[in-house]
Amino acid sequence: MKEIKFTELELKDTVVNAIEDMGFENPSEIQAASIPTVMQGFDIIGQAQTGTGKTCAFGAPIISKIDNKKKNVQAIILTPTRELAIQIYDELKRLSKYEKVHSIPIYGGQSMEKQISSLKKGVSIVIGTPGRILDHIRRRTLKLDEVKYLVLDEADEMLNMGFIEDIEEIISKTSEDRQTLLFSATMPRQIRNLAEKYLKPDAKHIQILKKSLTVSKIEQYFCEIHTSLRLEALCRIIDIDNPDCAIIFCKTKRGVDELVSSMQSKGYIVEGMHGDMNQNQRLSTLNKFKNGQLKFLAATDVAARGIDVQNVTHVFNYELPQDTESYVHRIGRTGRANKSGTAYSFITKKELSKLHLIEKTIKSKINKKPIPTAKDILNVKSASIISRVTEDLSNKDFEKFMPMVNELKSNHSLEEIAAVLLKNIFDKEITTDYNDDSMQSESTTRLFLSIGRMDNINVKTLLEFIDDTSDVDSNYIGKIDILEKFSFVDVSESKVSEILKGSSGRKLNGRRVNIEVAKSRN
Repeated sequence: MKEIKFTELELKDTVVNAIEDMGFENPSEIQAASIPTVMQGFDIIGQAQTGTGKTCAFGAPIISKIDNKKKNVQAIILTPTRELAIQIYDELKRLSKYEKVHSIPIYGGQSMEKQISSLKKGVSIVIGTPGRILDHIRRRTLKLDEVKYLVLDEADEMLNMGFIEDIEEIISKTSEDRQTLLFSATMPRQIRNLAEKYLKPDAKHIQILKKSLTVSKIEQYFCEIHTSLRLEALCRIIDIDNPDCAIIFCKTKRGVDELVSSMQSKGYIVEGMHGDMNQNQRLSTLNKFKNGQLKFLAATDVAARGIDVQNVTHVFNYELPQDTESYVHRIGRTGRANKSGTAYSFITKKELSKLHLIEKTIKSKINKKPIPTAKDILNVKSASIISRVTEDLSNKDFEKFMPMVNELKSNHSLEEIAAVLLKNIFDKEITTDYNDDSMQSESTTRLFLSIGRMDNINVKTLLEFIDDTSDVDSNYIGKIDILEKFSFVDVSESKVSEILKGSSGRKLNGRRVNIEVAKSRN
């Protein structure tokens, strides 16, 4: 079956570009089915389990269709929990990277005054829990009469939490010609009744069948790493586990090419497979992999479809996949034919929640594993080399080399000769000069910010401010100290200039923020 690309789904080019920046090439099933239908203006009932990419399924088309010149609320997204509201907000923020489409999350436990202030400034999309949304409607701080898109996400969960009456009251405040998108993992009678009552008669029902998520024979691990140390972490795991045959998954074609180049420069026998390669190239690489000429294959999800190699001992998620199904599909490349297999995922701190969602969905524990130290690798390799040399000594198949030994021992001791030969073996097996200091986060610089608690900021708002103004990801931010009138932030050295250039002088909560390198505390 032909693989669909995001470029074929009628989305705005700017939205497609944002999706590509997020590392996605091809839509998940719910996205491929829902996006064109939403773009055509139909109401939909999307039935799919958690972790299938529903947010992009409704977020991408809504952002593509919104009139970003208007400042009124054009889309309302109802969710059962504040955590999901924040998660959807974060995803929409990434999807609207190249569009002037502003969104805000609204939920209980957050300052009402701050929410009112944000609404007054003008937003296109509001994501929130039914209770807090109703509070704003009743205060007349949120008007929904010009809403064009209504999303009910995880409708069955909202039903279970007793929100059905709140939802119906909210719906009654919107225009009847709105487009309604209802997403639910299950379809109990009350949800079907809701759909019949509020969705148009020609609404499309899109159902993604739940697949068996079987990973019982696969040992699953994750390694928490800093983004810049992903390659070294992979090499260390490879050198200590010594896989017979492994597939390494990347999100993008560019990611595959860069990884292959880096690994080849370190001496690993690896080639890549992705959509830009022609059929002959892909077949040639696949045949090498099957025949054992290649030990490592780096691939995108799409390119790896249809690969059936029985002796794959390891799968590496160099980057986490788009959804749970992709995760299961990836790691299912090992542990075949009743054999055991091992899967590693390299994740940053920000991706821990995504990993926990995968665990919950597949009902399987993914254990944390520390990155091997240089000493760990030395010990494992030493034991392996000693074992092989001991076996060769017992075979007595070395007599023809004794003259060379006799010549060498006239000037050197046998211990020195043996040590040099063992070093040569070791150097061939480990091409990276490991240093345990290199696995620490890169050096940081402490920055001073002229804003503090009195300005109603917290860690989250500060991280969002830096991300919005300088496009520096929170993975590069270390310790944050927020004091009464000012704050200190530890930042990776490589990102200091970007923050000083992009964030200093910009406003946060109405205050212009001055940022400079903090003076030494001698």
